[in-house]
Amino acid sequence: MIIEPQKSADGARVGDKDAIFQLCDRVRETAFALHRFLRHGHLEKVYENALTHRLRKAGLRVDQQQPIKVYDEDGTLIGDYLADLVVENILVVELKAARNLAPNHDAQVLGYLKASRKEHGLLINFGSPRFEIRKFIWNENQPQRTQRTQGNDPL
Repeated sequence: MIIEPQKSADGARVGDKDAIFQLCDRVRETAFALHRFLRHGHLEKVYENALTHRLRKAGLRVDQQQPIKVYDEDGTLIGDYLADLVVENILVVELKAARNLAPNHDAQVLGYLKASRKEHGLLINFGSPRFEIRKFIWNENQPQRTQRTQGNDPL
């Protein structure tokens, strides 16, 4: 499924916001179902492969270990990141299998968004008994974490 933004008569993109939030919801729901099935305790790569499989099965385009180039302000290439997943070429998804999320995990996602010039990202933690997901929006003026969701997963 490719999400194509609609254009208004003047050529402006319409519906981008709704489309990205719908995409985030689909990824969140899929990840939550995966967490309920696999539980915590696996390596991050297992969750990455499983989420990729389920999202592709749902008809979404998913790229794993997507290289993201990082440039200095003068345009010099200074390094590369590997984003765990990029969904529909618009949503960066960083996965963790950690007991708790830490501030450096948030910073990592914001760094990916800035480097890739993508506006939206998700940070998903499968390593805790409690499912945790965070949504980020990168804006040059004010990067932000927009929501924090935890699911109660009965054992």
